[in-house]
Amino acid sequence: MRKLSALILAAMLALPALVALAIDRPFPANILRGKFTPGYYPDITLDGKPRQLSPSARIFNQDNRIEMPAAVRGTDIVVNYTVDGMGYIDRIWILTDDEAAQKVPAAK
Repeated sequence: MRKLSALILAAMLALPALVALAIDRPFPANILRGKFTPGYYPDITLDGKPRQLSPSARIFNQDNRIEMPAAVRGTDIVVNYTVDGMGYIDRIWILTDDEAAQKVPAAK
């Protein structure tokens, strides 16, 4: 009985990790790829050039959860991103290694 309980508990604990691995994030058709370095909000660097986040910008981590701009650490992080009508960066997806290995769909 204890072995069965332990097996059920282990399966329940492993389930969230398996679900996280199965996330297939749909990216919009107008997606761009670049290397992102955070700065002092709203300033960022994309592909070595200074850019700014839009006031409503969202940054999604590898688990597809929203990250606050001040919480993102690192340099030259491979990301997908979109640009709004004013030229600001409005959405950033920090990519997993598997996502970064895939090609960006060609712009139409």
